[in-house]
Amino acid sequence: MIKTKTLVCKSLSDDMSGVKLVETQIEEPKDNEILIKVKAASVNFPDLLMTQGKYQHKPELPFGLGMEGSGIVQSVGSEVSRIKEGDEVTFGALGKGAFTEFICVNQNSVEIKPSNLNFEQAAAFQTAYLTAYVSLVRRGELTKGESLLVHGSTGGVGMAAVQLGKYIGAKVIATGTSEEKLKETLNWGADHIVLTHKDGEVEFRNEIKELTGGLGADVIYDPVGGDVFDHSIRCINWGGRILIVGFASGRIPTLPINMALIKGFSVVGVRAGEFARKNPDKGIENNKEIRRICEEGFFDPYICKTFSLSEAKDSIQYLSERKLIGKVVVKVD
Repeated sequence: MIKTKTLVCKSLSDDMSGVKLVETQIEEPKDNEILIKVKAASVNFPDLLMTQGKYQHKPELPFGLGMEGSGIVQSVGSEVSRIKEGDEVTFGALGKGAFTEFICVNQNSVEIKPSNLNFEQAAAFQTAYLTAYVSLVRRGELTKGESLLVHGSTGGVGMAAVQLGKYIGAKVIATGTSEEKLKETLNWGADHIVLTHKDGEVEFRNEIKELTGGLGADVIYDPVGGDVFDHSIRCINWGGRILIVGFASGRIPTLPINMALIKGFSVVGVRAGEFARKNPDKGIENNKEIRRICEEGFFDPYICKTFSLSEAKDSIQYLSERKLIGKVVVKVD
């Protein structure tokens, strides 16, 4: 048995009162498992939602927090061949908890770390860039020369979409609520930045129309929902695709179906993890592609703030206050 400190949710609440850093024990890896010394773990919005019981995946209490991380392999089970002791890796840990010192996960959740990323960047890589890839390539079928509107562009999944859209060759329009934050997206490849809110009101569709020659955006990447979705369907091009990635605004919008009929656009749901579960071969291809693009130098995860393991709960609170640009990471010393 190995002793380790882990951030655990013991009870659900709106204020994370049931979240504690506790000492736990884990066993040596079984046949198909890998034991990893964690170096860094990424903070994601679902971490907060799970503590409130509001995420679609509802692990049994108590559960570990932290969906993904990076680290160094300590030992492997007898059936593991592609990963070996000493390898630097990224891993998924939904429900098990990446905010920890050591973790044992199934080999299918582990990938070799992109060589050009440090541990903090690598921890923030998998979920954001895989979500962007499944959204823009698999579901949105974005092509070179099309216009891409990225909502929530200053967050982690928005950052990944901006960078991938630029790699594909799209005209990238980044939106958000802070002009100061939006300026950072220009460093990620955005061609234009647009505020979604002006004087407290949602208003961006006219500006999007102007930037697209009156046509509207071909692909809209929407992790926000709410009023942003309502206005998006009024500045989408004929035959456009609006990608439903999440509802960070808190309101799940409804669609006036006549709008889809009149403008001929498609509303496409995106669940990157479920896409891989339903299409295992394509899931493997997705992972290979985002690593290839990364190692060619086109992906550069921006880390705005790091927290220590003892501050892991604070890192989720920081995320909830929407202060971040890019990604927030817990660094495990």
